[in-house]
Amino acid sequence: METIAYIALGSNLGDRLSYLRSAIEALNDHKEIAVTSSSSIYETDPVGYVNQGKFLNMVIEVATTLSPFALLDVTQEIEQKLGRKREVRWGPRTLDLDILLYNHENIETEQLTIPHPRMMERAFVLIPLLEVNAFVTIPTLSEPLTDIIDRLPDKKGVRLWKQKDGEDVFALFES
Repeated sequence: METIAYIALGSNLGDRLSYLRSAIEALNDHKEIAVTSSSSIYETDPVGYVNQGKFLNMVIEVATTLSPFALLDVTQEIEQKLGRKREVRWGPRTLDLDILLYNHENIETEQLTIPHPRMMERAFVLIPLLEVNAFVTIPTLSEPLTDIIDRLPDKKGVRLWKQKDGEDVFALFES
């Protein structure tokens, strides 16, 4: 059975755009994952550890036959192949891939929590998520995402960096 999942991507080291592109291509090249939609790219101020460069962030929708734990393994392998080092919590990184939603499931284990535990506090996640699917709902949440985004203090730190042109999932990477 095919599952719809949403993955947040972020990068703030090196060629940030190249890391996003490489991650999407690696996900799409996996035989059990198809990237079905992507948001525009947003440049965002760092959150948590603020003494670092600005991030490029986006959200993609994927269709997959992988379990949520197998999908997590794939995302972590991609992060590692693209040079991710986990030295400072919320620190600089070549690439960060977070599974936000997996169908309408609630998962809470040591290894994985879905919905992502901090997504409701992060405009840099919710704004592109809403762009990908304006009708997306969060398990256990009855309030519209637009109301939550309106209350977030960091939404002014989320700026459109490169507009999606709507023709092709990879078209946003064209110049």
